[in-house]
Amino acid sequence: MLRISAEEERDLAHRIRVAEREAREAIAGIDEAERVLRRRPTRTERTRAGAVDRLIEAVEACAVIAKTDPSIRGDVTKAHQKLADAESLRWELGMSARRIARGEARKLACSLMSEEDLVQEGYIGLLRAAKRFDPDRGIRFSTYARWWVRAQMTRALETSGRMVRLPGGAVEQIRNLQQAAERLDRMGEDWTLDDLAEEVGVERARAQLLLAQGGVVSIDQPDDDGLCVGDRLAAEGRDINPDNNAMKTQALGLVRGAFGEVLDDRERYILVNHYGLEGVEARTMADIGKSMGLSRERVRQIEVGALGRLRAVI
Repeated sequence: MLRISAEEERDLAHRIRVAEREAREAIAGIDEAERVLRRRPTRTERTRAGAVDRLIEAVEACAVIAKTDPSIRGDVTKAHQKLADAESLRWELGMSARRIARGEARKLACSLMSEEDLVQEGYIGLLRAAKRFDPDRGIRFSTYARWWVRAQMTRALETSGRMVRLPGGAVEQIRNLQQAAERLDRMGEDWTLDDLAEEVGVERARAQLLLAQGGVVSIDQPDDDGLCVGDRLAAEGRDINPDNNAMKTQALGLVRGAFGEVLDDRERYILVNHYGLEGVEARTMADIGKSMGLSRERVRQIEVGALGRLRAVI
């Protein structure tokens, strides 16, 4: 579909709302539907997208009842059809701005994700925008959708850029912590880790652990001298295996961030020596056990407990 005018955008948005309203009217009066629709909304359900999700939930709940109650099958079928019409119109609205996904993908394409992969992420952002778009706010859909497209692509890049992947919520918290620190720096204010944790709304230990995460740099990315990182490391006789280096770097960040907050000295010693962190050569659990006067099985148990606490914090 070619680029559409502002009037055509408003018309599509209006037709989407009409289809959603007709779906709601089709199941009005059915007890199960009323229970879902009148339920006290959560924070996410107060948004337009949340209201659409609740309507879909109500229709699906009615569909289950319709299997044993033929009297409501016609109404449920009509509601399903109207929801399908609304979804088709949302797709039409979203794809009318697909040039935005192409443009943003060209800007953000890098070694972590190809342009085509980013375009696909951009389409997801367009559909999310179409689900939330409110023409009554007086802005063009293309203007509104650009933020969602870029946000979807940025999150995909952050997730794909880590050999040890973090949950989406953790990635978002890292970004919020970094933005809070940058804002305080621009204001010329002194700040502590406790200040950042309080502003973002996380515990101090979690803030320290998240901030310890460093980005993974591609070994094919050239530096200021025109040499890629891999060539420079190879010239220095260092290991340039991207998997080994990326995972070791992030594991080191995890452990360093947890020192003094989550792990005790014994757990720290075992993780550092077993995984070869901080310049220490990796050792077997049996060797570590001998140096600590513990059995291999006991060392394994301590390591499992330490890793479990790290996962709980992250």
